[in-house]
Amino acid sequence: MTARTTRLDAGVRSALRAVSAAAGKGLGDPGLAELVQIRASQLNHCAFCLGMHLAIAREDGVVREAQLDLLDAWEEAGADVFDARERAALELTEAVTVLTGGFVPDEVYERAARHFDAARLAHLVALITAVNSWNRLMVARRIPPGSTEW
Repeated sequence: MTARTTRLDAGVRSALRAVSAAAGKGLGDPGLAELVQIRASQLNHCAFCLGMHLAIAREDGVVREAQLDLLDAWEEAGADVFDARERAALELTEAVTVLTGGFVPDEVYERAARHFDAARLAHLVALITAVNSWNRLMVARRIPPGSTEW
């Protein structure tokens, strides 16, 4: 696959990087941040972001291999693979990414709110939103995995 364009305004790139970094830092859990970003990237079929975040998760050792192996089927994986907090974050990730019915269901948001204080929940939603933005930028332009020009 050839990229449609590798052109992205430097200001846009910097701003989105800053949002992603602030959201991830505010969440305070690098492993969970990678799981969320990988799951959204799976849903959006973003090969570039999948390649990048899987590499980060593996290289930094912030996510267990069993979690990476079973992330696409997290709902069926046992509690020994994904704990309740991780499940709530993944459920929220799917709800924000897919927006079935045009909104995030109250019960999904409330489940997440039981596991995250208001500040961390705000950062989680911001991180999910940021990775969705990155996914759409990369998929729309067909940026291949591992590309250094984007």
